[in-house]
Amino acid sequence: MAEALTAVPTGKMLVLVVEKDPHVRELEAHFLGEAGFSVLFVADGVSALEQARAHEPDVIITEILVPKLDGLALCRQLKADPRTRGISVLVFSILAASVRAREAGADAFLMKPLAEHRLITAVQALLALRSPPASESPT
Repeated sequence: MAEALTAVPTGKMLVLVVEKDPHVRELEAHFLGEAGFSVLFVADGVSALEQARAHEPDVIITEILVPKLDGLALCRQLKADPRTRGISVLVFSILAASVRAREAGADAFLMKPLAEHRLITAVQALLALRSPPASESPT
């Protein structure tokens, strides 16, 4: 299956979405794009880890049930790596796994089905909680 990667415009918050279902990806692209985010898609956890390191997204949204590296293992690896530990991770799954997601280091959990308002509100809440990078802190 070919991965759908969008171009990353500058000046917009970047959301990396890890989702294998093309219908869900299409809806997420629409909802996040309408909310003003730049969106990058991958279909498996290994690609997500590579893209997270390459693009340093503001938020990663991952399903648990993705190939190669499941969403919870992805979350643990992201939070263990100093380069990616500051990226907010939202686990968005059909599985009732909020406790497991938190234990893996997820910053938030949403249960599917996809609802535009809940998704956008969760992403905005994660962004609001982030502290500015050290380079932007007053000296």
